[in-house]
Amino acid sequence: MRGGPVPPRMGIPVEVPGLDTILPTVDEGRLLVVESGTDSAKSFFIRRVARTAIAHKWPVTFVISRDQAELTSLLAAESGGTEFGPSELRIEERDSFSELNGHGAGGGLLAIDSFSFLTLDLDSTKVSALLRSMRTLAREHRTTIILATDRGMFEARAEAVAMHLADGVIQFHAKEGPEGMVRYLRVPKWSDGRFVDRNVYYDFDGRRIAIDLRSRVL
Repeated sequence: MRGGPVPPRMGIPVEVPGLDTILPTVDEGRLLVVESGTDSAKSFFIRRVARTAIAHKWPVTFVISRDQAELTSLLAAESGGTEFGPSELRIEERDSFSELNGHGAGGGLLAIDSFSFLTLDLDSTKVSALLRSMRTLAREHRTTIILATDRGMFEARAEAVAMHLADGVIQFHAKEGPEGMVRYLRVPKWSDGRFVDRNVYYDFDGRRIAIDLRSRVL
């Protein structure tokens, strides 16, 4: 009803120790981009958020470009063998993604992995229109939308549009250092208006993300 009280804004807790001191929650009704190169920590992080959302009784929809059975198996293994029912988790395999077609209209969490691959055939104007429709849906239905993107796959203009229109951006990085692989993430902007202007270092063994908040020099 118009003019009535607005329910308090909620969020999905970021249950990654250390990172949760910087980003306590993934806010409701926001559009987020999570970007990385080849490091699979990005996808693990999104699954972690999805499992937490389910635990908090949020409906979760995954749109993916790869095998549904693989995602189902990973989520179950990471949840200690828990299997999720259709009212908790919906997974849809797609070869492309150009319009919402009802996705996310029921609120909850909508995760699209890999958004940059699924929109390869769209020019920057169409990517912009799709992202603006996502922002509108997120606001109107209090849906949290997370887009997983692969670094270098977007055309440069489309990547700039995605970063501009997103409410928050997390970038996972991995590079070789003198002592081996160095992993760190950056948060160029977040949904509360903050810029986390620092490298947040982490280790990832396929089962957990371990955050190291000590300062380093690359």
